[in-house]
Parts: sequence; C-alpha cells; structure tokens
Amino acid sequence: MEIAKVSETGQIIIPPEMRKIYSLDVGTEIILTDTGKGILIQPKQPFPPTTLNEVAGCLKYNGSPKTLEDMEAAISQGIQEQWHDCS
Repeated sequence: MEIAKVSETGQIIIPPEMRKIYSLDVGTEIILTDTGKGILIQPKQPFPPTTLNEVAGCLKYNGSPKTLEDMEAAISQGIQEQWHDCS
C-alpha cells in the first residue's frame, strides 16, 4: 500500500514503481471512477491497432451496389446540406 497527499491544486503524485508497473508515462490519460467507497484510477487504454482486413465488411449493406456516380452525388448532397445548415 502506498500513501500520497493531494496538493492544493488537486494533484496526486503516483509513486515511480506504480507508474512503471502500469505504464503511466507523462501524458498518459487516466480514468477516474467513483466506486462509492473511493476513487479507482485506471490508465485509459487506447484502441488496439487494427488492419483493414479486420474491419472491412463489419458494416453490412443490404441493397444493390452503388456506382461511383451514386457515391459522388451523395457526397455532393451531404456537402450542400452541411453548408446550407451553416448559413
């Protein structure tokens, strides 16, 4: 068990051994969770790296294939709608 003090600005110094064990490097984001009995501090885990093959096709489309012209028209329409909303 380690003991730390809260500074006037609300900062807590995590002991070097714990920072090393949990890979808490400078700039690491942490998650603070109120457990009702205290505060749980956990490092925020970034999304694991993925490849296109792992995610391709994960959003299924039911319908006829769209042509390049169909896709360009939809993009153009989306841009026009977005610009219309901004004015």
